[in-house]
Amino acid sequence: MKEPNKRVLVGISGGIDSCATCLMLLEQGYEVVGVTMRVWGEAPEDAKLLADKIGIEHHIADERIPFKDTIVKYFIDEYKQGRTPNPCVVCNPLFKFRILTEWADKLNCAWISTGHYSRLEEHNGNIYIVAGDDEKKDQSYFLWRLGQDVLRRCIFPLGNYTKVKVREYLKEKGFEAKAQEGESMEVCFIEGDYRDFLREHDADIDKEIGAGWFVNSEGVKLGQHKGFPYYTIGQRKGLEIALGKPAYVLKINPNKNTVMLGDAEQLKAEYMLIENPNVVNEDEFFACKKLTVRIRYRSKPISCEVSRLENGQLLVHFLEEASAITPGQSAVFYDGKRVLGGAFIASQRGIGLIVSSIQ
Repeated sequence: MKEPNKRVLVGISGGIDSCATCLMLLEQGYEVVGVTMRVWGEAPEDAKLLADKIGIEHHIADERIPFKDTIVKYFIDEYKQGRTPNPCVVCNPLFKFRILTEWADKLNCAWISTGHYSRLEEHNGNIYIVAGDDEKKDQSYFLWRLGQDVLRRCIFPLGNYTKVKVREYLKEKGFEAKAQEGESMEVCFIEGDYRDFLREHDADIDKEIGAGWFVNSEGVKLGQHKGFPYYTIGQRKGLEIALGKPAYVLKINPNKNTVMLGDAEQLKAEYMLIENPNVVNEDEFFACKKLTVRIRYRSKPISCEVSRLENGQLLVHFLEEASAITPGQSAVFYDGKRVLGGAFIASQRGIGLIVSSIQ
């Protein structure tokens, strides 16, 4: 009888999590092959040294040009349209897991694996992403766009671990220096302020968009701002305007280059429009009695109900307090810890009329 294919392709960054992932899979009897995606900056020397130390086959996929043409372009374009992008959410299906799958096929690996703090479970014939045990590190929020074909090949060994336990594990395995390394950046291609990145990689952005007006909810001009791409919903710091009380960004209008300011109370919302959903099982999703939604990474799950609109968008009714609805970010839906699906937060323009028409 033929042995099952135990070759697994691991995405290796050279950091703590990918190191632990490789070691755990080797312990579980897998034949581990590493691939490092070079998407930005220097050649990945750390990953090569790590693979050599562990003693595994290692490959480098130079994807700098396509990464810039897709993920970086998306990142800049979203800000220029008045939205706040989620680069990891877009990168995972379009880029990271697509490349892992292609290389796995090329290298005869049945499985693919990453150091994401998430778990997988089968339910009614489908594979579901499940939140990791470490609430501070859980990355299920970023994976909602992955399809069943990819998830059926995935292994996430760190889902049952906390970051503290992963560090302890590496020490036990003789990787003490690695165990003490710092955290990686949240957005892999940005060091420092995203505004500097926008200016650096879109040299004409200030000429093209330029200064605009801060306004209040009545449209009264309050002072000038530097250009709408440099602001995000809910932002309070760095506005560089003195109003005598705390002010928050409420809305961004890219057509008029205005940024609406107000108080924290005005950020609260009872409803939200979302678009381009990806759910595992629609019947289960709409029938879920304990549905919750996270509207940004690390935000607490909010109880909600969801209905479908005629234009294909979904309307989310919050059953608890929600604040700072940010177009471009992800709304990820859970039944307990299980991810039922997600969608992108849409422009909220006209939501008042939509809500009044269905009440």
